[in-house]
Amino acid sequence: MLLFSVVAHEYAHAEAAYRQGDDTAYMLGRLTLNPLKHIDPFMTVLLPVLLYVSHAGFLFGSAKPVPVNPRKYRNYRRGDIIVSLAGIGANLGLYVASAVLFAAVGFVGSMLPRLTGSFEILQRMLFYGMFLNLVLAFFNLIPIPPLDGSHVFYHLLPPEAGLKYRRLYMLGFLPILIVVWLLPGVVTVLLWPATQLMHLALWAVGGFAVSQGVFPT
Repeated sequence: MLLFSVVAHEYAHAEAAYRQGDDTAYMLGRLTLNPLKHIDPFMTVLLPVLLYVSHAGFLFGSAKPVPVNPRKYRNYRRGDIIVSLAGIGANLGLYVASAVLFAAVGFVGSMLPRLTGSFEILQRMLFYGMFLNLVLAFFNLIPIPPLDGSHVFYHLLPPEAGLKYRRLYMLGFLPILIVVWLLPGVVTVLLWPATQLMHLALWAVGGFAVSQGVFPT
């Protein structure tokens, strides 16, 4: 579920950029749901493993960012905002789809009690589909470069402040890593909407669970 959600996020960026007039991702073969095209050896594999084995206290990773050329957008400001929010929109869409499918699987499962074990596995996958897509959506909304929310925040700033803010992009993922490591409470607050939407989903479809084993302990 995590791999699919991350790939869908990047694909949405590529699709949105293409629709805004930028064919960079398309020409580089990134306008695809093939996960191999979106895996970055360091950010997707090595960094999460290193953080896990070192007991750093948090995990972090990402797919390979989709390359875009904003100069090709038909309208730079509108295109940049649309492309930046496309991945977040894809994750929110997958959250809703996972919730609907959770209920559908539970409804069918109630009529086929012999297959409860199989339906339990499906619903647990869909539970994580809801949870992980919410985390991806709202984490990426954090206005710290190079996350998607920073592209939107940049356009809200006065031109001079925006130029200074853009310099943070030269630091790569360092700013967000520092915040996650040193200020985890800030991240928790920023992810509060994700927590509330997860509670809402469980309130709406949790009653369709085929068993309590669906929910992680």
